[in-house]
Amino acid sequence: MPKASSFRENWVRPFFFYGNNWLSLLGGAITTASAMVLVGFWIVGVFGHGGSSNPYLGILFDLLLPGVFVLGLVLILVGILVRRSYLLSTDQVPSFFPEVNIHDPVFRHGLDIVIVATCINFIIVGIACYRGVAYMDTVSFCGNTCHVMAPENAAYHVSSHSGVACTECHVAPGTAGYVHAKVNGTKQLFMVLVDHYPRPIMADHKVPVASTTCLNCHNPHAEMGDKLLVTQSFASDATNSPTSSVTVLHVGGEDSLGHLSGIHGAHSGKIEYVSTDNTDQNIPWVRKTNADGSTTEFIASGTSVPNIGHPRVMDCIGCHNRAAHSFDTAEGALDKMMAQGSPNTSLPFLHKEGLALLNTKYDSQGEAKARITSGLITFYRSQYPAVWDTQRTQVETSANTLLKIYLNNVFPAMNLRWGTHPNNIGHNDSAGCFRCHDGSHTSKAGKTITNDCSICHNLVVSNELHPKLLTDLGMR
Repeated sequence: MPKASSFRENWVRPFFFYGNNWLSLLGGAITTASAMVLVGFWIVGVFGHGGSSNPYLGILFDLLLPGVFVLGLVLILVGILVRRSYLLSTDQVPSFFPEVNIHDPVFRHGLDIVIVATCINFIIVGIACYRGVAYMDTVSFCGNTCHVMAPENAAYHVSSHSGVACTECHVAPGTAGYVHAKVNGTKQLFMVLVDHYPRPIMADHKVPVASTTCLNCHNPHAEMGDKLLVTQSFASDATNSPTSSVTVLHVGGEDSLGHLSGIHGAHSGKIEYVSTDNTDQNIPWVRKTNADGSTTEFIASGTSVPNIGHPRVMDCIGCHNRAAHSFDTAEGALDKMMAQGSPNTSLPFLHKEGLALLNTKYDSQGEAKARITSGLITFYRSQYPAVWDTQRTQVETSANTLLKIYLNNVFPAMNLRWGTHPNNIGHNDSAGCFRCHDGSHTSKAGKTITNDCSICHNLVVSNELHPKLLTDLGMR
């Protein structure tokens, strides 16, 4: 008891006496409010979080709120020291510190202030945290606030997944995915703060597997049948001669009887692979699990057997690696926009000059804005003054479209230029299908991964000026 009495008289009573000042009381309210929010968050986390799975949630609850908690403690200490110094300097320190008594009006008044301030701060901090988390779940935060994601944001808004929130694909469900996202998001914040982040941003297998993301919306076993793909391209002659190609894609899948067909059917089952680079462009080893449970290994000719300790299992992302962040080639983007009417195909040599302007290397998007627009205008003003006089609006509109194409695909500040991000769908612009279907991946028994194009598609029309097929189908 003597020790308890001594502690109460020498520490507890002085603490409450000196702490009875507005600064310490405010600090106590802040500390208590932030502690209540933190405890509430921890309880939700332990018993199963049903709220946001935002990857930056850890920044708020693991860094900012603890900082607020410590700030409150510092204010308590500062208030005590300031009041003690003042009372000592004015010789107002009592010989005996008053007892801590709830019936003491002075003590009760201070306690009332702490309780009221705590409730107010709890409401403010709680609402602020909720709104902060809700905002961090938005595409605006991921794409606009985080400026290093500008390329991905631009590609996202013109993709077929533009209506899907970022966290739906980039955060795996469950506790493990939640924790991983928090840690990764916090690490990314520090990398941006110290200006030490990769340029360009690469996925590097950081996207969760398809079974936890893609399959929430898509059914990989659905029978998709065949798909007619019509593409249009333009020549670099004076008339921008248009040609069309028609391809029948055998998307396939699994029918009601369990029969597999087409692209999806050929890649059903368990297929594993090892790549020697972060973008999966070089795949020297493939292993397929057969229907009877046996496996067949395929090794690319001229390569040694790589370390296969942790092979990747092929899923949707193996081919659809740029599903929501696809970047076009310069010619592909230009052909696509010209087919839609702008840039205007009536302008002579538009395709040739537009492609030259797009492929020019600019040091920044700002330089591109000035030189692409002025370059096309200068070309027609100097080389085709009659066209400039009669089609000035079309020239300016075409220049703006060229600029839009560039700004959506090239970001010099992030070292992202034409072709930086390979797209594994197809094989025209990147290795794509030929990473494995190149005719050189062979098993010990002499079996080779097929490179029979007809399994996946049939090229019905190839770069014809006026395909009769399209006319017959009423597509012209």
